[in-house]
Amino acid sequence: MFTVTVTETAQETAAVKVLRLARSDGRPLAPYAAGAHIDVTGPTGVTRPYSLCGPPGDIGFYTIAVKREENSRGGSLALHDKVTTGTDLLVGEPRRLFGVVPQASEHHLVAAGIGITPLLAMAYELHAAGAEFRLHYVARDRSEAALAGLLEEAAFADRVAFHFGLGRAGTTAVLADELTGLPAQAHVYTCGPPGFMEQTAALAGRGLPADHIHSELFQAGEQEDAAPCTSFEVELDTGEVFTVPPDRSIADVLEANGVAIDTSCREGICGTCVLQVLSGDPDHRDHCLTAKEKAAGDQIAACVSRSRSPRLVVELW
Repeated sequence: MFTVTVTETAQETAAVKVLRLARSDGRPLAPYAAGAHIDVTGPTGVTRPYSLCGPPGDIGFYTIAVKREENSRGGSLALHDKVTTGTDLLVGEPRRLFGVVPQASEHHLVAAGIGITPLLAMAYELHAAGAEFRLHYVARDRSEAALAGLLEEAAFADRVAFHFGLGRAGTTAVLADELTGLPAQAHVYTCGPPGFMEQTAALAGRGLPADHIHSELFQAGEQEDAAPCTSFEVELDTGEVFTVPPDRSIADVLEANGVAIDTSCREGICGTCVLQVLSGDPDHRDHCLTAKEKAAGDQIAACVSRSRSPRLVVELW
């Protein structure tokens, strides 16, 4: 991780604060592709991933939007209440699990609430590439739509459709109309609350295959159908073997035994802790690996996922 300085803040809505970040040492920031996020460690020491929502070609600054979550572990509250212009923060290099598919014939971006952040960066990237795209932004009210003013003035404003105050039924009807009859090579990208993304994926899935529909979570939901946790062994490629009890994760056990492992969200969202699986049957409980990656069975999110087999052999590096 490295140090950045907050160069500008803006209270976009009552619950969303935008931060502009520059390297404290004056060096250029690493370039990134649309859909990337960075890990941000705030004043309380809590690290959380935030999507980069500025133009991907701008390596002078990183821009993130932080939604205030009153029931969070304190990460978002600290960024709202304790961070001002001039504050230094620790951040990680950009990482991407959610991005545009270059070969798509057209791109449909569907956002709700704070889910606009990665899709805004995608809109910048697609516009710069001259790609065919449409951005739909759903919110309860214009006053709750972060970055709406920027979208209204963007060079691609004619590609943006706002859907405010429609309610669940009205929103479903509008999106059903917009996502019906798409060409076979179209791709749909959605970000927002889990229920919204599930509904969007279901509507798009009436005409598109599952691998043409992409989504990103900001917060892990409950997995009601998850099997009860049981003990299993995790073996490292070094030959070391540890027991993972029902109430602890692979990451917890490795860290407790002095094995260094990168983690961030601890909710199976960001993908920081993903390890290679050499043998065994992973029980995937994450939200960062795709359905195809989970089916392959050769990766596991060590912070939340478990093992169906008595032993799981993983490779650390």
